[in-house]
Amino acid sequence: MSADLTEKTDRYERMLTEALDAAEPRPPAESPLGVAAAEVREMASSYLADGRHFRATDDPVNALASFSYGYGWLDAGVRMGLFAVPADTELFTT
Repeated sequence: MSADLTEKTDRYERMLTEALDAAEPRPPAESPLGVAAAEVREMASSYLADGRHFRATDDPVNALASFSYGYGWLDAGVRMGLFAVPADTELFTT
């Protein structure tokens, strides 16, 4: 079980990091939707930082939960049209 948890935690940290790099805010930053995109990105980035903190303190369960939540925030933002993503990516459920 421990190896599965480690593998999943590694995978979700990598996926969230790649997703943050790939997602580009779509609406202008000063528009209400641009503000929403910035807030979604901030939440995803915060969950990435939290997950890395939990990992560093040997708490892989909360690290995985944080990476998963952050990824979910960003994926929801993509589905709502707040972010443009490359057509060839499999990171999002567009």
